[in-house]
Amino acid sequence: MMVEVGLVDVTPGARMALEEAGQPADEFVMRHANGDWGEIGTGVLKNNQVSLKEGFRIFSAYYLNTGVKIWIFTEEDRSFTQVLLPEEF
Repeated sequence: MMVEVGLVDVTPGARMALEEAGQPADEFVMRHANGDWGEIGTGVLKNNQVSLKEGFRIFSAYYLNTGVKIWIFTEEDRSFTQVLLPEEF
């Protein structure tokens, strides 16, 4: 199941971390949209599965090849997705 992501925003910190890693945000947004939610626990995985059916927020977490963690959130109405560093939340 593909998740609609709407408008995608990459925060300044995440943009810098992605540039330093030489990885595009699109790589992670596509994984997120395709249901590969990265490094999340079983509780978040279950929440995401419910969210797909009920229309709640979808969350993903990934490690860049530099070891930096990024988060991705898609809002409930699927109109907006943000790529950010955990400390920017």
